[in-house]
Amino acid sequence: MKDRIESLRKEAGDILRHNILPFWEKMRDPQGGFYGEAGPDGTINPGAERGCVLGSRILWAFSAAGKALDSKHLLEHAAWAASYFTGHFIDREYGGVFWTLTADGRPSDTKKQLYAQAFAIYALSEYYLATGSHDALDAAMLIFGTVEARFRDRLNGGYSEALSRDLSPISDMSLSESDINAPKTMNSHLHLLEAYATLYSASHDPEVKEATIKLLHLLKDRITGPDGHLYLYFKDDWTVLPAKISCGHDIEASWLAMECALRLEDGNILGDIRNLSLILASAGNGIIGPEGPDPTEEWWVYAESVVGNLWLSRFHGRKEGDANALLVWEFIKEKLIDREHGEWYRALLEDGSPDIYSAKAGLWKCPYHNTRMCLQVMSLTTQGPASSDRNP
Repeated sequence: MKDRIESLRKEAGDILRHNILPFWEKMRDPQGGFYGEAGPDGTINPGAERGCVLGSRILWAFSAAGKALDSKHLLEHAAWAASYFTGHFIDREYGGVFWTLTADGRPSDTKKQLYAQAFAIYALSEYYLATGSHDALDAAMLIFGTVEARFRDRLNGGYSEALSRDLSPISDMSLSESDINAPKTMNSHLHLLEAYATLYSASHDPEVKEATIKLLHLLKDRITGPDGHLYLYFKDDWTVLPAKISCGHDIEASWLAMECALRLEDGNILGDIRNLSLILASAGNGIIGPEGPDPTEEWWVYAESVVGNLWLSRFHGRKEGDANALLVWEFIKEKLIDREHGEWYRALLEDGSPDIYSAKAGLWKCPYHNTRMCLQVMSLTTQGPASSDRNP
């Protein structure tokens, strides 16, 4: 097992350096920022809209990888992404960040999704941790202030899913075509938690810490169901709305919650979240059956499964975590990595072959889950607990 884990560490590093990051380097627009879409073979669509989620995740990926790999080259790409992101996605009039821009950088969809605010904070905080840019940290703190002032539900707790450009209430709050129109969602709260914890690592601001603790309590007390699966959608008062389970989010939350608690350096919080982490990991491993991983999931679910299972092994002493991580990694290598054009396929088709028709880069297909997986693997298999504010 030790040799197989060592192979996993080396292979993940090689995939990050030679498959994932080079693809995204080619997405760089010499006029500013990064293009918004690339086809299955990497062909760029220069006229595509540019999404805040994609822009922030590109910024995060080059920042985190540049710091971890001690690469000036990658950090230069991060600086390019940061300059464009702060100059175009941030709404200087009303605060927060836009959902999409036109290809030439003008606001397109100006709705203020909580999810987008979260990833903007996350990326800008990571860029600060990688470079010491106080401009980036100041921008992240401004968006934090906007979220706390305008999105936070002071009556019921938690945060509203979306607001209009001027931060007034909006009727359609749905995050995507596959999401229902709900006032509150698991997904946005989970990633706001991740963003706030990273911002706390950057700022050590007591208000950020307090808000992060509240989000951890919400995850434990409101968002996680008695069966260990996360509820996905809620009314304002946290009444649960019907939805399917999402094992991918379960396993992702199992380790993210632990990482966020560790960032706070608070033993009381860590104890509660440690137990929650085990429950979520068990639920998330529902994608792994007797014949291997469920082949109907998307690429990001498998990446999170590898990380969640390594945390299960390293932090909880559950050695089946290593076996599960290796099993899923072999599936990824065999089925999802495009070794000709770079990056990973979105999913598999019904016949089990890779989806060679879907875009490799777009509003949702980004260098986040797989970059983060590789960095986590490199850290967890060398020195134990991983945290993105230090080198692996």
